[in-house]
Amino acid sequence: MTPSESQPVESPTAEPPPVEPSPAAKGFDIATLLAERGGERYDLHAKHLNHQLPRMLHTIGFDKVYERAEGAHFWDAEGQDYLDMLAGFGVMGLGRHNPVVRKALHDVLDAGLADLTRFDCQPLPGLLAEKLLTYSPHLDRVFFGNSGTEAVETALKFARYATGRPRILYCSHAFHGLTTGSLSVNGEDGFRDGFAPLLPDTAIPLGDLDALERELKRGDVAALIVEPIQGKGVHESPPGYLRAAQELLHRHKALLIADEVQTGLGRTGDFYAYQHEAGVEPDLLCVSKALSGGYVPVSATLGKEWIFKKVYSSMDRVLVHSASFGSNAQAMAAGLATLSVMDDEGVVANARHTGDLLRTRLAALVDRYELLREVRGRGLMIGIEFGKPTSLGLRSRWAMLQAARKGLFAQMVVVPLLQRHRILTQVSGDHLEVIKLIPPLIIDEADVDRFVEAFTAVMDDAHGGGGLMWDFGRTLVKQAVANR
Repeated sequence: MTPSESQPVESPTAEPPPVEPSPAAKGFDIATLLAERGGERYDLHAKHLNHQLPRMLHTIGFDKVYERAEGAHFWDAEGQDYLDMLAGFGVMGLGRHNPVVRKALHDVLDAGLADLTRFDCQPLPGLLAEKLLTYSPHLDRVFFGNSGTEAVETALKFARYATGRPRILYCSHAFHGLTTGSLSVNGEDGFRDGFAPLLPDTAIPLGDLDALERELKRGDVAALIVEPIQGKGVHESPPGYLRAAQELLHRHKALLIADEVQTGLGRTGDFYAYQHEAGVEPDLLCVSKALSGGYVPVSATLGKEWIFKKVYSSMDRVLVHSASFGSNAQAMAAGLATLSVMDDEGVVANARHTGDLLRTRLAALVDRYELLREVRGRGLMIGIEFGKPTSLGLRSRWAMLQAARKGLFAQMVVVPLLQRHRILTQVSGDHLEVIKLIPPLIIDEADVDRFVEAFTAVMDDAHGGGGLMWDFGRTLVKQAVANR
């Protein structure tokens, strides 16, 4: 036998060829495109996307043109800065364009990884899962998806399969996402209307242990899904509720799902909001939003070993639950960089400190303004609720707004905060007289000062009995009546 017959022939080692841009790609430049077409932004949305969004923004005067952003601030074309107290609905936990996350994304793109082959095991997903699990050591495994609602969908499927039961309990006024499964556990009728039939899940009041036990006794409940602090209205679960609910669920062989899509990763001054209550260890945990670093959509569903082992019980079931873009390198790099920044820069401690300061200063105004009912929340998740005043003049104006549409007064506060003070906030939910503050977790005491001073000025105006604020209120009333 010749050497060539007895030994395998090895292919010569060669460097992969450089990737040349296609002729079409050579002519593409994002900066040029934005310079040429950026001024059409509102027209493009009106024509090709959700046409009601630009209409709404024009109506309330939110149709701004922001040129750039960094940290907790935006700047417009005139160079005026705006304070962001919304954080992209909580996505921008580290603010915008954090340099560590930005560099990680440049690095992972430059690495040219063989990403999403689907038939290998890349290191970044394992490393992110390992790191994420250190913040909840009672959990064992992670599934990566792309959004908060996908994290919830995963938890619902896993709970049903692991327990062999069909029904999920959720709390009234909860928000867990807008895809069909998560919509089935959405406690707000305005989001559910017109999309039936949904899954046969059951709402119970937040904090009502008797209602929970009644449903569990029926024997068909797979899990209770709960936000430790509800995003809609910023309502915190009562002290001791999560621990007692967990004990009831486990006694009836059902699971506790904690939805920390908004409350997780430091938002409430603890890494997870459930950790505020000793002894609470959810069986499944949903996170997303801030894990992205504000760049790449990512979500994670964390769970106990036995749940994952039951769902993925054999090689035949290896892809029984998956996501096409789940665990992609850019998302994993963003998540790892985000967690590194949170550890290195004391982000959770900052959220606790600045949140306590902001909430305390705002709560001190309750006795000063009769339209201000309550300030509540934890960390940098704060709800400011308004209520019916006592003086005759203000009471008649309040009644005018309430007759047209509940929630208009809160909108009257949000608008001058932006228009006059360049501070972006949001009304906490439809038909609610509540403003929700969920700023980037990196805001400082100067930002707290700026918000409190602006809010005080708006409240002074509202209690002055006239002026531009109430003129705008009449505009909102006309718009509300026209939309009926």
